[in-house]
Amino acid sequence: MSGADEARTSLAAVAALLAPAHEAVAARVLHAHDDPTGYVRDHAGTLADRGIEGPVPDLAWIALVDALAEHRLLAELDWKEDSDEIRDRLRGLASRPSVDPWVLVEADDMLLPTHEFLEACGRCFRDVGAALAVLDIESDCYPVVCLRAARVEELTALAAGAGFTARGVGV
Repeated sequence: MSGADEARTSLAAVAALLAPAHEAVAARVLHAHDDPTGYVRDHAGTLADRGIEGPVPDLAWIALVDALAEHRLLAELDWKEDSDEIRDRLRGLASRPSVDPWVLVEADDMLLPTHEFLEACGRCFRDVGAALAVLDIESDCYPVVCLRAARVEELTALAAGAGFTARGVGV
């Protein structure tokens, strides 16, 4: 399998893993991969908000982040977001666990800086069988997804197969 074929297959698998009930997510990611110029034309408004005016190497990964966010399957958090906002955004994820991990968050954790608070949240999510992961878009934000803890390594491997980085939080 060629590198481009492996990347395409891995991108489709990541989309299916993170959005199993939303085929439109995979379609959008593959559109960005297969026809970057057409994707930029079709999504110019959204991409302009990111300062993207033409095809870029990580366009398919950014398309994944945007599509997941539109389906409430990803929370894009600023690097200096406060803990209350992070909690609210993570609670709003459609993929959040049915068991509430927030009862495990210590009061002192709420005072931590963004990165450390996300790590603490990741540990609490792990305690209820879920996991948080960051889809790295090489920006000053944390695009965070929630999935079953048992699937984080699979996500990491699939992302690497596509040429991108995903990492578990609080592991």
